[in-house]
Amino acid sequence: MPGFLADADLTPNRIEQARQRKGHYLDLTSSNPTHQGLLFPPDVLRVAAADYWNNRRYCPDPHGWLPAREVIAADYARRTPPLAVSPDAIFITASTSEAYSLLFALLTEPGDNVLGPDVTYPLFEHLAAMHHVELRTYRLDEAHGWRIDEDSLLAATDAQTRAVLVVSPHNPTGMIVQQPLPALCQLGLPVICDEVFATFTYRAPTSPPLGTLHPELPVFHLDGISKRLALPDLKLGWIALNEPAAARFGTRLEILNDAFLSANALTQFMLPTLFEQGQAFVQHMRDRLRAALDLALARLRGCPQVTVHPPDGGYYLFPRIAGWEDEEALVLELLEHGVLVHPGYFYGCEQGVHLMLSCLTEPDQLRAGLDILARHL
Repeated sequence: MPGFLADADLTPNRIEQARQRKGHYLDLTSSNPTHQGLLFPPDVLRVAAADYWNNRRYCPDPHGWLPAREVIAADYARRTPPLAVSPDAIFITASTSEAYSLLFALLTEPGDNVLGPDVTYPLFEHLAAMHHVELRTYRLDEAHGWRIDEDSLLAATDAQTRAVLVVSPHNPTGMIVQQPLPALCQLGLPVICDEVFATFTYRAPTSPPLGTLHPELPVFHLDGISKRLALPDLKLGWIALNEPAAARFGTRLEILNDAFLSANALTQFMLPTLFEQGQAFVQHMRDRLRAALDLALARLRGCPQVTVHPPDGGYYLFPRIAGWEDEEALVLELLEHGVLVHPGYFYGCEQGVHLMLSCLTEPDQLRAGLDILARHL
């Protein structure tokens, strides 16, 4: 069996080549908060780390450091609706990407398949290839707010399907699963739910933990500090298992996580203080993101060729563009005029012409980029 990426074409695409030639442009695609002026308060980081250096003692635990797991469990208890998770049903990882990889190893064998949305951040296909697993897609219905098309979910399933991947809030459409999905009940499969944007709601009042909507299913909730605390460089994520998942898979997941123990002890030690003292910063992020989405929606709604709907949550807008048949040509033309956006096909979207833009972008740069988009759409 060929290795991961053995036959992949790694030649830069036309957009990347044009971006390199262009040099200066306004980038409306970034999801890296540290590039957009959103820096977690350094004083809090220093306080959070201070006691670690005088009391260092490495005591690895395949679940992660207990005080860190306790604050994560308490955070789920404050969600709306609350999710009861035992600290013993939480596994700390170095990232949500690592969490996905652990769960693929837990739930699948080579030749199995998992189901994921047909429009999504391009991560699942790489992870599936790494584990020699087939990624099958189910449809997101744009006409109904990018909701999961349950008929397509059922149609994609066969005897080798081992799990369903759900992203809520979804990247890049912003859809949040807010009601139980009968198709998931019918399938009865484990669900891996990525909730890394759950802190940032917009149209939806809350982002319900999927385990509260489907307490009968094994649900693995993925989250971390990269998005919610703007700390992608501190590398800490987690998997929270609801009761059915913990009962069925907890012991085996403990063995898998024990094999690597890759979440560093310092960040785990810092986590309780980061949660306690970082809330004002998180609220600042929410307020800035909401203002950016308000601005972008108002600006794009004035463009007759653009159809854009407010997202339930997340960082992004994913407008549909009329009058164009070639997304790549549109993106290249906009880049020539000085603004970079992503085409919908970067996210697997084949339903018309779409662009992705990040409202995490620094406000002045976002405003200037939106002006360019409005002039040329």
